[in-house]
Amino acid sequence: MATKDIPPFTLSDQSDLPLWVQLRDRMAYLINSGFYQPGEKLPTVRKYAADLHIAYNTVSKAYMGLERDGYVTTVRGSGVFVSDPGAFPREGGQADLLVEEFVKSCLEEGMAYDDIPKLVSKHIRKMKREHEEK
Repeated sequence: MATKDIPPFTLSDQSDLPLWVQLRDRMAYLINSGFYQPGEKLPTVRKYAADLHIAYNTVSKAYMGLERDGYVTTVRGSGVFVSDPGAFPREGGQADLLVEEFVKSCLEEGMAYDDIPKLVSKHIRKMKREHEEK
């Protein structure tokens, strides 16, 4: 069974997050979103490294992080496979926790639920503009 092509995405050298963390987070997102299904074989470390033009060790470290977090399982001699649902945090893990805390903080500040997405959109637009100006 052939593995899916690696979807295009960009890793940022300017990010405060190491490349392996960016890659791990992106792959966790792809698993959580259903792009990679439970039981599906992931591309090899070498393929990811070659396609993304990054070091083999960077991809290997991202895979180890995914395995440690329960997203994938390595089968010696066969490859890396997406774990069954429930074996990993389905709703985005850390990002969901951060959003929940953010919403709670906004509510404690007296904001209405309907105003929170507007605030987030405003900041996203601002950050996009700043990023595009670089």
